[in-house]
Amino acid sequence: MTEQTSPPSGPVALLARALAFMGGAALLVAGCVTTLSVLLRWTTNHPIRGDFEIVSIAAGIGVLGFLAYGTLMRTNILVDSFTTWLPARVNGVLDAFWMLVWVAVAAWLAERMLLGTLDTWRSGTRTIGLLAIPYWWAIGIGALCFAATALAGLWWMPRLLGRRS
Repeated sequence: MTEQTSPPSGPVALLARALAFMGGAALLVAGCVTTLSVLLRWTTNHPIRGDFEIVSIAAGIGVLGFLAYGTLMRTNILVDSFTTWLPARVNGVLDAFWMLVWVAVAAWLAERMLLGTLDTWRSGTRTIGLLAIPYWWAIGIGALCFAATALAGLWWMPRLLGRRS
């Protein structure tokens, strides 16, 4: 694993941090809506109208919001038990290969979600429930999160390949 003395900087890092902040805010909203709805259900027998719709969208956005930051900080799960004895340069090439695989998957998911955003927007698809919230904007945020994740992975490529033994 690469030793890093300071957090990454630049536009990719700024985007990743902004999306992580948005993800944290979305999870906070989901938690507050859940708590308030349970309290209202318990005390008045009338929960927040559409609480399941709000919480499901907020939780989805929350989880996707952290992907780019996690990739940028390399806080994802790393399994290196079979390669620790190899020279740093070889480990760098292996790490770069798997990061490139992750970049390809994230970019593919971003593209698929972008198409899903456009299709959902055109069809006017909404949540099935009390609020009938349009879905297109939430899927679009997911596409942005996966695109930022791919960029964060690409940020690592020269650093992983530049390792010295």
